[in-house]
Amino acid sequence: MVFPRSSGILLHPTSLPSPFGIGDFGQTAYDFVDFLSSAGQSCWQVLPLSPTGYADSPYQGLSAFAGNPMLISPAKLIEAGHLTESDLGSQPEFQDHNIDFGRLIPYKTRLLDRAFANFKASSRQVEAFGHFCQENACWLDDFALFLAIKENHGLEPWSNWEPELRTREPDALAHSRSALAATTENHKFRQWQFFTQWGALKSYANNRGIRIIGDIPIFVSLDSADVWANPGVYCFDADLTPTAVSGVPPDYFSETGQLWGHPLYRWDVMAQNGYAWWIARFRMALRQADVLRIDHFRGFHNYWEVPAGAATAIHGRWLYGPGAQFFRTVTEALGEVAIIAEDLGDFDDESRTAIDALQDEFGYPGMRVLQFAFNGNPRDPFLPHNYSHDSIAYTGTHDNNTSIGWFQNDATEQNRDFARRYLHSDCADIAWDLIRLAWSSVAHTAITTAQDLLSLGKDARMNTPGTIGAPNWGWRMKPGALNERVALRLRELTTIYGRLP
Repeated sequence: MVFPRSSGILLHPTSLPSPFGIGDFGQTAYDFVDFLSSAGQSCWQVLPLSPTGYADSPYQGLSAFAGNPMLISPAKLIEAGHLTESDLGSQPEFQDHNIDFGRLIPYKTRLLDRAFANFKASSRQVEAFGHFCQENACWLDDFALFLAIKENHGLEPWSNWEPELRTREPDALAHSRSALAATTENHKFRQWQFFTQWGALKSYANNRGIRIIGDIPIFVSLDSADVWANPGVYCFDADLTPTAVSGVPPDYFSETGQLWGHPLYRWDVMAQNGYAWWIARFRMALRQADVLRIDHFRGFHNYWEVPAGAATAIHGRWLYGPGAQFFRTVTEALGEVAIIAEDLGDFDDESRTAIDALQDEFGYPGMRVLQFAFNGNPRDPFLPHNYSHDSIAYTGTHDNNTSIGWFQNDATEQNRDFARRYLHSDCADIAWDLIRLAWSSVAHTAITTAQDLLSLGKDARMNTPGTIGAPNWGWRMKPGALNERVALRLRELTTIYGRLP
């Protein structure tokens, strides 16, 4: 794929300002697109848009196909006639800089329930809803039933359900579909509204020259509709208990590795039907985004298998993934797909060579994160003078500290000294020093975070790998923060370094 010289901002929609406790697809999302356009940007990168489960992480989604209903805008529901102003009622006092998931979810769920009740009481848009359900039945039916059963079991994971539901016995499923029909339809309604609102926002962005960069985690959550509906393609024993789970060995993020805990794929089984589930997943992802970042791309070459029940990811082993044949199958089914390979991590020579070959064969650019660059080695691949054109330059990602937080709190004095000498700067404005460095690089795409644009410190970090719970995934941007002054400053760099659309 051809990637034009361009630049953009990484900001998950949950981090947008909103009066409803979490960023959503309402007016501030459209304002953000307008900001991107005025600043000369071409890309809006988001994290996975899937409904979140464990610890509110978008990388532990309840479905690889569904959207997160917490992103649905109540204001847009009012515009569509599914809510009234009076339906909003009194809402909790939400902070404007952080998401309080404990308060947010019950409040937002109540609004969504009310919207569904209003929809059922009217005869508006029934045909459109029916068409959506029919068009998406291949994943929507299982997902909606999964959530209905889950709610009926006090949100217990499916592995704790009765045996006949865990193993999807036809009579048990038929009974649940009948008994939980209203709840199931409610979840379908939420998905309809999610895709309606996101589709309109994406079209608005595309019409202004902004491409959406989406995110596909390689693995899916154990407690997800995908695993419950398709257990035969995962490494389970006869009782549907994982025999091994995902993770990575010790690296620069964690001395004990990262124990992710996702079930692992039976790639040989998936290959037998031409990776049909993956093809469907890519098709859905391409409805939501224009470019797809594949998280943990190396897992398609080799992945770290951790024995189920292990306390850390230290004791595991490398196994081979499906490799080039997988992407040849994807290309044959979908044509050339614009993919960014998240190729970060520690690699031995064999793995690095193999992954580079995969990226070269299919034209998938890799990621270069500036915060990793300043170890004093002039040959470090994260230093811009070592970049290739086919790469994406980042000041940092959702898993990094902010650039100011990194420089002040995480970097060693050796790192800081090398950064000052490399940048020929006192680094008093380190966030924008790194933005300039990324924008000036030969990488065809440069991305910075909204936190770095706003010169925010460690308290604005989005996620700390290897940890769970608050404050991860909770950061929000204050209203009006991305103002005209910031847009003009970013547009100036974008103009100077030839990244304007």
